[in-house]
Amino acid sequence: MMMKAKVVDLNGKELREIDLLDDVFSIEPNKSVIYEAIKNELANLRQGTSSTKTKAEVSGTGKKPWKQKGTGRASFGTSRNPVWRHGGIAFGPKPRDFSYSIPKKVKTLAYKSIFSLKNLEKNMVILDKLVVENGKTKDLRIQVSKLLNESKVSIILSGSESDKLIKRAGNNLPNLTCLNYNMLTAHALYYSEKVLLTEESAKLLGDYLNK
Repeated sequence: MMMKAKVVDLNGKELREIDLLDDVFSIEPNKSVIYEAIKNELANLRQGTSSTKTKAEVSGTGKKPWKQKGTGRASFGTSRNPVWRHGGIAFGPKPRDFSYSIPKKVKTLAYKSIFSLKNLEKNMVILDKLVVENGKTKDLRIQVSKLLNESKVSIILSGSESDKLIKRAGNNLPNLTCLNYNMLTAHALYYSEKVLLTEESAKLLGDYLNK
């Protein structure tokens, strides 16, 4: 099944309508799957380099502080005991790998759910074209600001040679994320207030997610 979507120019004027796949842009959003995809992305970004020293690793003598009996004090075997100042850390963090994988079908469903949600909320805009000839940030900001005043925007690109200039121009805009249609990020898409596609990238995206 196909749905109708409006294509506008940089001034927001409607130019025509195009057909997009219902299975990608008009499904019932599955928020639990979106959550799983975002959690997976954030986990895979964690460095896992936190580390503490155990009582076997901290510096200090291994000599018994005082004799076992007769002092009236609690017995201790070493000053490196975790209950002592400068002692080791009990059950502290060690370097670990937080990354894990989720099924490809789950990721795909998450992307479909996000685009369907943005479409349902009227937060998806399809442009006839977006061109930044010299790759300057100022030019991209001027073009996008005619349509979007939101704090966070994601632009979905087709991956063509001309799109490289758009990416270069967008690198200096902290609230703008440029993504290729086949290299998506659920976290960036979901938390963007608007998602901007070109007519070409919308069609490529539909075919890519409907494989």
